[in-house]
Amino acid sequence: MWQLLPDTGGCRFMSRINEVFQSGKAFIPFITAGDPSLLITEQLVLTMAEAGADLIELGIPFSDPVAEGPVIQEADYRALSGGVTTDNIFAMVLRIRERCNVPIAFMTYANPIFTYGTERFLANCKKVGVDAIIVPDIPFEEKEELKPYCEHYGIAFISMIAPTSKERIRMIAAEAEGFIYCVSSLGVTGVRSEISSEVEKMIHMVKEVKEIPCAIGFGISKTEQAAKMARISDGVIVGSAIVNMVGRYGMDCVPYVIDYIKDMMKAIKTEI
Repeated sequence: MWQLLPDTGGCRFMSRINEVFQSGKAFIPFITAGDPSLLITEQLVLTMAEAGADLIELGIPFSDPVAEGPVIQEADYRALSGGVTTDNIFAMVLRIRERCNVPIAFMTYANPIFTYGTERFLANCKKVGVDAIIVPDIPFEEKEELKPYCEHYGIAFISMIAPTSKERIRMIAAEAEGFIYCVSSLGVTGVRSEISSEVEKMIHMVKEVKEIPCAIGFGISKTEQAAKMARISDGVIVGSAIVNMVGRYGMDCVPYVIDYIKDMMKAIKTEI
């Protein structure tokens, strides 16, 4: 049976998430922490925030990321090979918080959390200023494995829906918080030439239940795709295209990533 440590209040984290979608369409970039190094990850977070990113997803590298395609799998391998640990990542976020208040969400899996210790993980999320967690391999029906800890420490537990969710979408939406991560396509993450038309129907089903922001991810890589997804949603998540760029340019990736992000943001923000 889990036991919670004393709570010291987590309202400021939830308020940052709530503010993400207040000024129009949100742009949410994803990068893998520690690829190519934690120093570069820190620089990327700070410069992406300066460029106007509304929320930043940080992937905690894991040896078996079941929802990820080859691009992010390879980034996880590079980060783990470089010796990155969860404690290293927490320390990096703490340094970032000395200079930047951009909302940060951890994208991770059940195994790293449970291995680290669920209580300890969520307590440290709060301590360093992580606002939300996204855990693709914990389905809605098993959310109680983490939800009590998230509620206690004021960390948003972000729900995900996909074309396969079907009748479960309304049930998930009713209990969702922060925003809903709408998976645009079946399968794993990765750049795609076409985005499923099902995503607009999914968002419509959500909005019938609750007026909660919906951000679309999985496969978005081009400005035209980003603009199209922004028209039907509250935000756009871009991951594999950025991670691929990080892999290509390595320690020199920051300016290339920032130029790409600025182009993507311009496409998205014009849809306000």
